[in-house]
Amino acid sequence: MRSFVLKALVPVSGLLLTLLAGAAWAADGKETNCTDGQDDDGDTVFDCGDNDCHDNPACIPDGSDEVGEQRCGDFIDNDKDGHIDCDDEGCVGTKACSGSWDLQVGGNVGGKDSGVDDDSLPDLAPGKSVEDLVGRGDDKDGERSDEVCADGIDNDNDGRTDCADFGCRFDAQVSVCRENPGIRFSIVSHITQSYDIEADEMDTRFTVLQLRAFGPIPFIQDSFFLVSMRAERTPRLTFAMFQVPLGKGHYLNINSGGGGLSTALIRSASKQLLIDSPFYVYNAFEQGNGAALEVGGQIDAEGMFDYRVYAAGGSGRSNGNVGGRYFTFDNTNYTWSLGAQLNIDLVGSMTRWDSPMLYTPVPTALGLSVGFKYDQRAQERYPATNVNLTLRSGSFFGSAETYVKRELEFKSWQIAYNVALGYLLVPKMFLLAADVGQYLPGEPEDAPAVAQTDVARQLDELQWRVGLHWYFWRNIGVISAIYTDRTVSNKVEGDADTHERVFKFVGQYRF
Repeated sequence: MRSFVLKALVPVSGLLLTLLAGAAWAADGKETNCTDGQDDDGDTVFDCGDNDCHDNPACIPDGSDEVGEQRCGDFIDNDKDGHIDCDDEGCVGTKACSGSWDLQVGGNVGGKDSGVDDDSLPDLAPGKSVEDLVGRGDDKDGERSDEVCADGIDNDNDGRTDCADFGCRFDAQVSVCRENPGIRFSIVSHITQSYDIEADEMDTRFTVLQLRAFGPIPFIQDSFFLVSMRAERTPRLTFAMFQVPLGKGHYLNINSGGGGLSTALIRSASKQLLIDSPFYVYNAFEQGNGAALEVGGQIDAEGMFDYRVYAAGGSGRSNGNVGGRYFTFDNTNYTWSLGAQLNIDLVGSMTRWDSPMLYTPVPTALGLSVGFKYDQRAQERYPATNVNLTLRSGSFFGSAETYVKRELEFKSWQIAYNVALGYLLVPKMFLLAADVGQYLPGEPEDAPAVAQTDVARQLDELQWRVGLHWYFWRNIGVISAIYTDRTVSNKVEGDADTHERVFKFVGQYRF
């Protein structure tokens, strides 16, 4: 055993002696030239990264912005903000800081070469980063979500498809164009401190913990899948989607939705302008989770018009989970829905996946969507129509949405609307947001003997909210202050109005 140990120590001791000898040589040497790009003293660091160059005039910060290939790889904190080279936000997207990302392919999705050429990027003005390239020059800023950046379509018709588009490459919320284009994992978390003014109660907890897996479907180019679950209370799968191309800008999508026209339900928790979606917009109009088959795509070559048609059903009364159904009352109506929607880019380019959370000023875009559907659910049968007008321009975002339906069983008209506004007070820092909306159930001509399932929740409601968002780390770390004022009236039962006033702070992180 002793001889074995001695034999094992011989090569180890030799290695240690070699390292010690190298360290001694390095200690005697010195970085003689701090600008030649060479490791003159052999200590594995060179030029301004070597402590020998600490006081060299070439290595003293000049106070100018940390931008460009040369300044993002010079080992100097040029702008004196405490972040050197690739740790500085101004260096995001440069070759020097791309790491393992294949610049030639550009992080393409599904194996398709996106034709990215970093040498073609325009020069950045002082104080600007690559995020400021989005929507400038010939970029139209119409691709800024994982869904759109993986569909193989030049949605905004600016000559750059998917990961070659500046919005896909440089918006921090787009994940499919980063490094490995395979299956990715994403987290959205909300930690909320709330105070209910009416009830004089405080609460602190995780209000959202959204876990998502998404990316291209293996061996299917320009495909996309998404599986999302919520785990802040009990783990539950909440949405699943699988999309494959049909060719010429058209797609086939199978998802767990019950079929719907509003964008409120399909947005990630990280893309809600006032943290929570306006529940009253879709409560009486949208189906619960079931299964839906959808076909859609571009109608014209310029991409001004696109469509989607769907058939869905099978959810019964949903509790927000994917799969299964349950009936808590004596009803057996089969739940199903048929619908179609037309989206029109009146100015610029917009999609139903876009986020209203402005981070930098954007070019002007005006989009209109008009949809119609017919639904049957537990106690109801109704046709419904949805109209949504959205405008974004510079630091401003605005949207107006309305839902109208004619309930055939009880013979009543029902309407909901929401108007939302956002203004970027300071780019990359502060976003002011507000919305107001109402749900009016209408007076039924033939009221049900017993209001069950979703019908029981269709109460008069008026709500307005105002909020301020602070982007403390790019657009993936956000702290928000939200005030909500909500009044609910139950005119059917004759109950007194319920008035809610809630103030909350929400810390949000999404990656």
